[in-house]
Amino acid sequence: MNPIYLDYGATTPLDPAVAAAMEPWGVAGYGNPHSAHLWGYQAKAAVEIARDAVAALLHAPPETIAFTSGATESVNWALKGLLTHPSNTRRRIVTLATEHSCVLETAHYLESLGAQLTIVPVRANGIVDLGDLERALGEDVALVSAMLVNNEIGVIQPIAAIARAAHAVGAVMHCDAAQAFGKVPIDVDALGIDLLSLTAHKVHGPKGVGALYRRPFTMLTPLLHGGGQEDGRSGTLPTALIVGLGAAARIAGERMAGDREHALALRDRLLASLTVPVEVNGDLEARWPGNLNLGFPGIAAPLLSLLPGLALSSGSACAAVTGRASHVLTALGLSEPAAKASLRLGFGRFTTPAEIDAAAAQINAVVTRLSQDAA
Repeated sequence: MNPIYLDYGATTPLDPAVAAAMEPWGVAGYGNPHSAHLWGYQAKAAVEIARDAVAALLHAPPETIAFTSGATESVNWALKGLLTHPSNTRRRIVTLATEHSCVLETAHYLESLGAQLTIVPVRANGIVDLGDLERALGEDVALVSAMLVNNEIGVIQPIAAIARAAHAVGAVMHCDAAQAFGKVPIDVDALGIDLLSLTAHKVHGPKGVGALYRRPFTMLTPLLHGGGQEDGRSGTLPTALIVGLGAAARIAGERMAGDREHALALRDRLLASLTVPVEVNGDLEARWPGNLNLGFPGIAAPLLSLLPGLALSSGSACAAVTGRASHVLTALGLSEPAAKASLRLGFGRFTTPAEIDAAAAQINAVVTRLSQDAA
């Protein structure tokens, strides 16, 4: 039997309705959306419908949305594009210690080219102290980057306050919304976001497509040079994938409140079903309820290999490739062994209460056995 899938933080199951929306554009609707004939016009119309759906979920004008291959490309374009644009005279980036590796590694790359990088720590609950952030800012800061919903611990950063602090020193505000898009309400104007990166596969859409929101007059150097199809992002648009992103956005908008209530009920059910000592990594209230990162006091052994019936992780899928401890959990103050022994459980739209009960039973059994062996 397949393990119970509890790794929604890594990727979400493709919604069948999204797959159905994509299907006509994978075979029959093969026109290039940039071509000036009927096939191209039909594909372009489908792309623009998707653009409208993505923009609506951000309360943004459609013309501010550029399609990319995913959140990593969007982040790279936002950071590299801003720091290398001739109009930018500032050289410093400020970000948080718990950001996704695509933000941190891009920032480190720019640092190797001469930019300055300031990484602000977070409190033990995973949320930044605004005083620490403000003390890190100055008029040399070009960009502040902060994630809305953390991919490993699910905590929600105070983006509006962070953006106000960034704008007070004349910096641009970038938000990694890969884990937030379609799950929590986002209004780019109300939050003060200038650049926002997102992806489809975290919200029941296909892999390989995402978008970058860019506030008008935010100047970026193109990341990919060529035909300039997406206002600076060159390359033929993948119609079927973009249609999938648009469908996922539309469905998420319709189901956002219900999806949240479902995830919250599953989270509370799981916590109530765990009979072993457990600690929640990250703030329990200011978080997306479909992400639950758990530590088990006294347990230092990596638990993943002992839970073959569960498909989950101990950190991001990116970190799993290297085998290193989660930088997010160590930023919260966990030791490396404790971080490696933690479990990230992601669940949502298609997770059932029976799966949560089975997962809790497996975790209880393994942790109990390890505790008895250590006694």
